[in-house]
Amino acid sequence: MTDPFATSLQRVFLYISYASLYIYSPRYTYFPTCSTAKKETMLAATNATEEHVHSTFASRYVRAPVPRFKMPEKSIPKDAAYQVIHDELMLDGNPRLNLASFVTTWMEPECDKLMMAAINKNYVDMDEYPVTTELQNRCVNMIANLFHAPVGEEETAVGVGTVGSSEAIMLAGLAFKRRWQHKRKTEGKPTDNPNIVTGANVQVCWEKFARYFEVELKEVKLKEGYYVMDPEQAVELVDENTICVAAILGSTLTGEFEDVKTLNDLLMKKNEETGWGTPIHVDAASGGFIAPFLYPDLEWDFRLPLVKSINVSGHKYGLVYAGVGWVVWRNKEDLPDDLVFHINYLGSDQPTFTLNFSKGSSQIIAQYYQFLRLGFEGYKNIIENCMENMKVLKQGIQNTGRFNILSKDIGVPLVAFSLKDSSKHTVFEIAENLRRFGWILPAYTMPANAQHVAVLRAVIREDFSHGLAKRLVEHIEQVLKEMDGLPSRLQHKKTERETQEEVFRYWKRLVDRKRAGVC
Repeated sequence: MTDPFATSLQRVFLYISYASLYIYSPRYTYFPTCSTAKKETMLAATNATEEHVHSTFASRYVRAPVPRFKMPEKSIPKDAAYQVIHDELMLDGNPRLNLASFVTTWMEPECDKLMMAAINKNYVDMDEYPVTTELQNRCVNMIANLFHAPVGEEETAVGVGTVGSSEAIMLAGLAFKRRWQHKRKTEGKPTDNPNIVTGANVQVCWEKFARYFEVELKEVKLKEGYYVMDPEQAVELVDENTICVAAILGSTLTGEFEDVKTLNDLLMKKNEETGWGTPIHVDAASGGFIAPFLYPDLEWDFRLPLVKSINVSGHKYGLVYAGVGWVVWRNKEDLPDDLVFHINYLGSDQPTFTLNFSKGSSQIIAQYYQFLRLGFEGYKNIIENCMENMKVLKQGIQNTGRFNILSKDIGVPLVAFSLKDSSKHTVFEIAENLRRFGWILPAYTMPANAQHVAVLRAVIREDFSHGLAKRLVEHIEQVLKEMDGLPSRLQHKKTERETQEEVFRYWKRLVDRKRAGVC
C-alpha cells in the first residue's frame, strides 16, 4: 500500500520546487515587494548575468556581422568583444615569420612589463613625467656618443626621440631646408627651388618629405649589379640649391652600406671650389645599430666633417617594438632655433621639435632598457648572431643552384636573391607559395634603370634562429620542386609595364585575401 504520509510529503516538496522555479527563473523573475522601476532594474541585471553565463561562442554575438562602417548601436560584453577581435586577428600573418620587416618582433618579458606599466603615460607631459624625459635624454646622449658626435663628457647632445625614422627624416630635412634658406637670404639669393640629392634606392619617406615640404628630389639612378647611390654621380647632381645629400647606411633593397666616406671627400672638394657648403645627412635607419658594433673602423658618422645629422630606428636593430626612432645633430648650430617651439601650458617651459605632439612613453622606456640591459657587448653579440644566421640562410639558398645572391656580406643582415632563370616562373610565384607555410617574403622589382631585376628578400632579426633558416631553405626547395611540375604562367617575355602590373597584382591578391577573411 502507498503510505499517505509519504505521498503528502512528496506533494509539499513538489509545490516548493514549482515556487522556486517561478521566483528564480530569469523568464519569470518575481519581486513582490519592489517598485516597478526597481523591478525593471533588477530584471535587467538578471538578464545581464544570464548573458555572462553563456559561452561566448554560444551567444548571439558570434552570429551577428562585425560592424565595419558604423559604430554599433548597443554595447556587448567585454569577453565577446575581445573574442571577436581576437579571432579576426588570427588571420594576420605571424610577425616572427614576417621576413619582409626590419621591425623588432620579440623583446624580453621584463621589458614588456615596463612598457605596459608606462602605457598610460603621455610622453609630451614632460613636467608631469620628468623621469621619462630624463630617460629620453640619456638615450639621445648614448646614441650621439655611439655615432662619435663632438660632445664633451658632461655636455648634452642635440637630438630627439620620434615615432620612427620617417619622422626623424622629416625633422632633419626641415633643419637642412631652413639652414639653406637662412644662408640664401643672407646672400640676397632666391629660396624658392631647394633640392635634395639621393639614390633611387631611398625609402619612400624621402619622397614624402620632398612632396610634403616642396623640395625637389634629385635621384641617382641605379644599374644592374650596383644597387646603391654612386657618390661620384651624386656629387655631380649637387648645385647651389642642394640643401643636403642623403646617404643610406643599409639600403632597404639589399642591405648594403653606401660609401659615405668617399661621398664626404668628393663633396668637400666641390664645396671648396664653389663655396656652397653642401652638407650630408646619413639615413642609418637600419645600419645605425649595426655598423658601430661590427665595423667600428668604418667611417660613416660624425667623424666625417660634412655629416650634420643622422637618423636611426630604435624599432629595427635598436631592438624595440615598433614606434621609436631617433635623430641626432652634430651640434646646436645644425638645428636652427626658429624650428624649436617653446610651450608652457603644461607647467613649465618645454622646448619641442616634433611633427606630432602626444605619443606614448613605452617605447622610450624600452629603448633605455635595452641600452642598460645589453650594453655594447650585448648588442654586439646579438648582431653577430644575426649575421651568422644570415650566412646559414644565404648558403642554403646558394646550394639550391637556382638563385643569384644580390646582397653583400657587409651591411644589414639580410639575404636578397633573384632567380637565375625567370623564363618559366617568377619570384612572385615563389613568395606567394611560401605563404602557405606561414613565411612572408617580399618580392619586388628594383628602382629606376634596374626595373627588370625582380628580387626576394629575407631580413634576419634577433628572433630568427639557425633552425628557422634551415626550415625556410627546405620550404623554398619544396616550392621550387612543385613549380617545376607546373605549366609556366609566362607566355612571352614580359615588358617592363607587364612586370610592374604583376607586382601590383601580387600585392593586391594579398590584400584581397586578408579582406576576404573579415566578416
